[in-house]
Amino acid sequence: MSEISNFFFNRRSVMARKMSSCAINREDLNSILKAGLRVPDHGALSPWKIIVLQGETLKKVDNEVILSEFIRANQNADIKLQERESKRLQRAGAVIAVLSTPLEHPSIPQWEMQLSSGAVCMNLLACAQSLGYAAQWLTEWYAYNDKMLQYLGGIINKDKIAGFIYIGHKIEDPIERKRPNLSDVVSFL
Repeated sequence: MSEISNFFFNRRSVMARKMSSCAINREDLNSILKAGLRVPDHGALSPWKIIVLQGETLKKVDNEVILSEFIRANQNADIKLQERESKRLQRAGAVIAVLSTPLEHPSIPQWEMQLSSGAVCMNLLACAQSLGYAAQWLTEWYAYNDKMLQYLGGIINKDKIAGFIYIGHKIEDPIERKRPNLSDVVSFL
């Protein structure tokens, strides 16, 4: 089995709460971003935007967007829940937001453009993990929040947040989870 096959057969996300938030090497981050762009993209439309959040920006977005929106929607939430929401992005050394930004096109369906943004997320995730980083693709409630979408430069009722790729350092190796049996999900015609 090749090293690449072995990587994909054993690839496993590390949950954001189980990674450290130490800074990510800038050269590695650039490599991860370059890999993220190497996806199927019918018509070379680049129907996505990538926003990198790191350093003090993580804390700023946690407080100005995530916590404030959580409190707005959950006015009676106890202090422990508010504390958790105030540190969502700070669980990682860097968080890469991927926006699906479909365009009007006469022959390329919007669905293909949305799938392309998902492919960006997967490439970012796999590349970060292949470099030895802890990484997880998350949405969580704030991926569906209009204030967050606007903060990231998205347009309400047009763009969507495809995901947040959390990248950090492993605190511990992840435990394997249940995977589907091939025979349950694959058929040959």
